[in-house]
Amino acid sequence: MSESTDWGLYRSFLAVLAGGSLSSAGRVLGTSAATVGRHIATLEGALGVSLFTRSPEGLAATSEALALAPHAKAMAAAADALVRAAGGRAGDVTGTVRITAGEIVGAEWLPGLLCGLQGRYPGLAIELVLNNQIEDLLRRDADVAVRMTEPTQESLLARRVGQIEIGLFAHRKYLEARGTPETVAALADHILIGYDRELIAQRLAAGAGLSITRDQFALRSDSDLAQLALLRAGCGIGGCQVPIAARNPELVRVLGAEIRFEVPAWLVMHSDQRQVPRIRHTFDFLAEGLAALLPAARSAHSERALRARRTTRRRG
Repeated sequence: MSESTDWGLYRSFLAVLAGGSLSSAGRVLGTSAATVGRHIATLEGALGVSLFTRSPEGLAATSEALALAPHAKAMAAAADALVRAAGGRAGDVTGTVRITAGEIVGAEWLPGLLCGLQGRYPGLAIELVLNNQIEDLLRRDADVAVRMTEPTQESLLARRVGQIEIGLFAHRKYLEARGTPETVAALADHILIGYDRELIAQRLAAGAGLSITRDQFALRSDSDLAQLALLRAGCGIGGCQVPIAARNPELVRVLGAEIRFEVPAWLVMHSDQRQVPRIRHTFDFLAEGLAALLPAARSAHSERALRARRTTRRRG
């Protein structure tokens, strides 16, 4: 394989991988299907492998393509980060900042803050990614992240900005029709809303001492926004952030004394981005805004304390 293989070939490869056809990839890339086809043929020749086979559904990725995909995606993330890094001049709060957060935080907490951020720094272009999967800041998938778990990578700068209480809720009309469970055991007689395959939700439930499995959920989704919509529609009983439920008086807390837990909210960035004005100012603005919105953590750590603790662990 030539070391100078054009990055554009990999862009076409990823577009076909995502869209399943040359025509869909061409629409995404703003070019023709024939051009994309030539790119794929050229890349296959450079790599010496077959990347796609034709099927009734379109183009199916070969095992070689699936093995190549993570590396191509890492290249794409690095290319995007390069563009964002070049977008602002030194000293200016301008350019693109990519922010990632879970669906509920991103949809219910961040919009108002981002309006204020863009109003203060009109030269910023803000990309908001709602994803319950943890974006990899080390690979520059995002510049700033809001996470519900403490990051462990040594090169990340993290600030704990608060904590969010989670409880069980149901719409008033559901409880009027099905009754209100008085014990945890009584939940077995109700329609439960929960996750499907989402590992973070499983870990949070286990950490709160809840021995519940996906099979106990009659309505399953790994989208937090979908679960919230099901709650608001009166479909059953499910978990919800307490401050979010408080905005809707029709949502009633269930078994509040028995089932309640809190998750910390962390704001995270790569430590070597501290000197990039647009990223540091975005980080500080969001940290201040989230700390004002969220209840204070019982044992909050400053950036300095967090770094000192990591240093102590390394020395130990």
